[in-house]
Amino acid sequence: MSLLLGGLLLFSSGCVHRVHVTPAPPAVSSASHTQSIQVLVPFLAIEGADHMPGIPLFEWPAQDLRNAAIDYIRSRHSFSSVGEEPADQTLIIKAWLTLRSRGRYHYRLRLEAAIGPQEKPPLASYMIEKEAIGSRVRWFTSSDQAPIAEAVQAAMDELLTRIETDPRVSQVTPR
Repeated sequence: MSLLLGGLLLFSSGCVHRVHVTPAPPAVSSASHTQSIQVLVPFLAIEGADHMPGIPLFEWPAQDLRNAAIDYIRSRHSFSSVGEEPADQTLIIKAWLTLRSRGRYHYRLRLEAAIGPQEKPPLASYMIEKEAIGSRVRWFTSSDQAPIAEAVQAAMDELLTRIETDPRVSQVTPR
């Protein structure tokens, strides 16, 4: 009986894939805005990973994506400052990650982002979808980590490029 209980504990604790992403900008932005920005990620929905038979559980908190976005924007120097605190502008990122198996695992990341002054309607919104292909099996967390990191990197690159070149975002004057 204790062997069965020990096996269940090992199975339940060892099969959760905890993902952590750290996208890095390819270069410092040449289109830096003088405003500060608050980044919010109200949710990160995951579909497919925990609902398919024989697939390890999957954990990627919205807070990790928010921290990754803050670090990415800070490293890219897109705005004068970036963080979780109220600022001149708010960037709200809603995210969906869909995992499907078609021989190899396909990871599709969809970001819906809106940016604008605090407590006002958004000035601009963006929808970005990126897909990465993983391995045929998901035995280790790294099986999920690499393709998700690839999709996040591509999505953040496109999102910030679009924000930096959007004339609507430049119109906001700092507080």
